[in-house]
Amino acid sequence: MFNLIEAAGWPIWFLIICSLVAVTLIVERAIYLRGKNVNPPGLLDEVVNELKQRGVSPAMLDRLSAGSPLGKVFAAGLKNIKSPPQVMKEAIEETGRAASHEMERFLTTLGTIASISPLLGLFGTLVGMIEIFGSQNAGGAAPAELAHGISVALYNTAFGLIVAVPSMIAYRHFRAQVDSLTIEMEQQAIKLVEIVHGERK
Repeated sequence: MFNLIEAAGWPIWFLIICSLVAVTLIVERAIYLRGKNVNPPGLLDEVVNELKQRGVSPAMLDRLSAGSPLGKVFAAGLKNIKSPPQVMKEAIEETGRAASHEMERFLTTLGTIASISPLLGLFGTLVGMIEIFGSQNAGGAAPAELAHGISVALYNTAFGLIVAVPSMIAYRHFRAQVDSLTIEMEQQAIKLVEIVHGERK
């Protein structure tokens, strides 16, 4: 592995850093954006049952707020349970936007890595080409320097694509997942408002 890095030259270190950051972000977002972490199944039923039995309590609100993003949305709505439905919905929407922003965290960085990795690979390619032309002298090209320049050019191009493709796939996947989870969260919140105000059983 070290021989490969050595053959690719110093420009490869930019791509190595990008790949390490991308892997870290992909793992972190994959763990955070699991459905049961964002929208726990059965949470709406639990909240409704507790609401019917004991009503809204500070302990209940604290527990919901400290739990999942959906719990935070429910807690925001239940804090305004005595207000008109419109006020309750506005509180839910405000908290929902914050929760959606939290789910999108780091995705911009991941998308940026996917976009700049091919450019960094191109930069490494240009460095390799410069080394190739720089190895020319009156007696012709030095074979060792020529081979090194070609290695720098090709390895950087390939590694740039290797970093960019998985990063872009992960970015697109997580964006779609955030959109899906946000819609599901909105639907659950609307159901809660309708149940609280007697519009739904």
